[in-house]
Amino acid sequence: MKILVTGGAGFVGASLSLHMKRDWPSATVIAFDNLRRRGSELNLERLRLAGVKFVHGDVRHAADLSAIGPIDLLLECSAEPSVLGGLSGDARYVIDTNLIGTVNCLEYARTHGALVMFFSTSRVFPIGRLTMLPVTEIGERLTLLEGYHAAGVSSAGISEEFPLGGSRSLYGATKLASELLIEEYGVMFGLRTIVNRCGLLTGPWQMGKVDQGVVALWVACHYFGKPLKYIGFGGAGKQVRDFLHVDDLYRLVRVQIQSSAQHVGHVYNVGGGSLNSFSLAELTDVCRSVVGKRVEIDSVVEDRVLDIPWFITDSRKVQAAAGWSPEIGLHETVRGITNWIQENEKVLSPVFL
Repeated sequence: MKILVTGGAGFVGASLSLHMKRDWPSATVIAFDNLRRRGSELNLERLRLAGVKFVHGDVRHAADLSAIGPIDLLLECSAEPSVLGGLSGDARYVIDTNLIGTVNCLEYARTHGALVMFFSTSRVFPIGRLTMLPVTEIGERLTLLEGYHAAGVSSAGISEEFPLGGSRSLYGATKLASELLIEEYGVMFGLRTIVNRCGLLTGPWQMGKVDQGVVALWVACHYFGKPLKYIGFGGAGKQVRDFLHVDDLYRLVRVQIQSSAQHVGHVYNVGGGSLNSFSLAELTDVCRSVVGKRVEIDSVVEDRVLDIPWFITDSRKVQAAAGWSPEIGLHETVRGITNWIQENEKVLSPVFL
């Protein structure tokens, strides 16, 4: 089997590449990346030592993909992942990478009859509709008003049935547009595809930023003594997200590959759910306990235009289909990230400081 992982030197792509080479040692696993994101270069030695081949290339350029030749499986992890991408500058990189890049990947996979697994995002759901959900404060977090039900909304979170009308950021829009193209390629050309709409992913080797990778960023700032901010929604840090450890994501991916016929043509919400959810204030408490340090946390009352107060992924569809559920909780995740930073402090400090 020949497997291509686009965005293969990034956090998700590198993690999946390494796990697949471990579990399928006879397979050729190729990590394909343009190394644009700072810190991705640190994964190259890990990939090499594991026997993963690295190819420097860009999904925006179809010729870079064609040069790889025939493949059996494409994991499309490439993306400009920031929800703020294009907001204060040129939007073309977001659109070219997340949408044109998808077209190039689909054409490449169609040429070789490869199975495509596309990693989308929970950010395909419109911000306006999410911010209008009735939430209330309980302790250190916001929570959905008890008993509230609407299309795609329940105490289990946001399901695939949540309405998609409305704006959602350039990042979310390009991912949703990619999903629509993927559906068309499946119907028109018989391309075998699986779409995983991932929520907040985290784990060791994530080079977290304020707009993407918040758990790793929060741990790193506590470790290195760097100040943080609670931004928006009163500045109390009570906004809530669920998370999924990248190792839990891989366990799902492995099941989907091994039983691909059951999952082809489906779009799944993939996240940690209510049991793996946190507010920023709660994450701060866990970081203080695990890392053993306290940092200054400023409060910014004003909301940012693309932020949402509450999002929990309802993953019951994929859990039922794959017999899968998340296993790694918040304390274990924070400990794992802390240990990773401690073991690699010299090379990571320039990334986080």
